[in-house]
Amino acid sequence: MHGALEHTREARDNQRLYQLQLRLGAAYSRQRLGLEAEKQATVLRGRGKHVHLENLYSLPSLIRFCLRCVGLYGRAMRNSRKLLLNQNRFVLPHLPAAFEGFRILHLSDLHIDMDEANLDALISRVQGLDYDLCVLTGDFRRDTWGDIEPALAGMARLRPHLKGRALAVLGNHDSITMVPDLEAMGYEMLMNEHCTIERGEDTFWVAGVDDAHYYRVDNIERAMEGIPVGVCSLLLSHTPEIFRQGAHGGFDLFMCGHTHGGQLCLPGGIPITLDARMPRRLGRGAWRHGEMQGYTSTGSGTSVLNVRLNCPPEVTLHTLTQGPYAPAEKA
Repeated sequence: MHGALEHTREARDNQRLYQLQLRLGAAYSRQRLGLEAEKQATVLRGRGKHVHLENLYSLPSLIRFCLRCVGLYGRAMRNSRKLLLNQNRFVLPHLPAAFEGFRILHLSDLHIDMDEANLDALISRVQGLDYDLCVLTGDFRRDTWGDIEPALAGMARLRPHLKGRALAVLGNHDSITMVPDLEAMGYEMLMNEHCTIERGEDTFWVAGVDDAHYYRVDNIERAMEGIPVGVCSLLLSHTPEIFRQGAHGGFDLFMCGHTHGGQLCLPGGIPITLDARMPRRLGRGAWRHGEMQGYTSTGSGTSVLNVRLNCPPEVTLHTLTQGPYAPAEKA
């Protein structure tokens, strides 16, 4: 029985690899898979000691112990399931007329196999929302390594509750082997690529890059190749760390996640750590760099441990409107 299961798993993995090479090319697939294998080996060697906090085996136990000592563990767990609906407005000078009032549902850092109750809360929150496009900015899996099947099962369960097109990029927790299955579910993966949204004779451009934090396989130049100069465009990235490249690439909008807003924050929402190479002002919510406006989601899920303090999880509705150059403002 065990041998038959292993044979089935091997056949499925070979099929995914074949589909991946057809979709992204042998060189790109080989590079990303090699980096994943190298990172996983680093995590597993030395009893998991690794520079990334999320890969320290002892960290969940330490956080749990500290929260219990101060009597906050139960509250922090309950907080992880209380998703806020945040609304944000972007005022864009070059927004095509047909896209006035265009609404984008932004989901990030689902870590969808972390906890079934979290997935239930997410599905409940997105049901009934009115939007024109859904974007997902990565980290669908709980861990940075290991079995992808639980995360894929969660993403399959979520997809029927998302209306219309769902554009997505991978995060640092995600394996490239997830791409064929996600696309078969109806998620449009942007792997250093772009696509267009059309309304009448007007067009809105969306580009997306592969993970720029852990694997550093982002390629903005490739993603924006073919996008005309001066058009209204959005860049999707898992992390805000490439905000300078996005701004100088001429993008009007930048949507990302990764930071969780800190997840465990001091009173006032002050993050203890953001685990990213960037100014702290980019760690949460709306921001601007040059003429590019951005938004960093606190995420819908949790990492390391299923807890949150002073930093609620969120789903975000962005509304686009035409207007003079001005700082991003909240609706």
